[in-house]
Amino acid sequence: MALRIWASSTANALGVSCKTKAQFLPAFSFSRCFSSVLDGLKYANSHEWVKHDGPVAIIGITDHAQDHLGEVVFVDLPEVGGSVSKGGSFGAVESVKASSDVNSPISGEVVEVNSKLTEVPGLINSSPYEDGWMIKIKPSDPSELQTLMGPTEYTKFCEEEDTAH
Repeated sequence: MALRIWASSTANALGVSCKTKAQFLPAFSFSRCFSSVLDGLKYANSHEWVKHDGPVAIIGITDHAQDHLGEVVFVDLPEVGGSVSKGGSFGAVESVKASSDVNSPISGEVVEVNSKLTEVPGLINSSPYEDGWMIKIKPSDPSELQTLMGPTEYTKFCEEEDTAH
């Protein structure tokens, strides 16, 4: 009990929150170590996720990716109206440890960017599947979603990748 109180007070002092917005999160998630893999999303082997929502697909980097990057301090996003290609870079994420290109898991036209990330890039760390989404696109070939991994496959992929390192 003392440990729980200490952890809670430390989290409050650091401004860390574990609150989630239930409307976006799927009902089920796989948890590995401190990273989450959510059901209802598709995953690329370059550690981006896609949520296909009607005519729009929402894209961001996975919890696994943000965990390996560390504290995100800068995010470079594309312009609305531009196009992205499957496997092509559309932006970059810089952390205190490294800089990394962000690749699009599917092709399409950028219809919205998460402008909050320019002011608060740490949203990628604190909420990679909710507030930390990066772009929304209108997919040009929705069948590309079928080439991506589901949550079980992505969890296994991450475990194998971590074991190899």
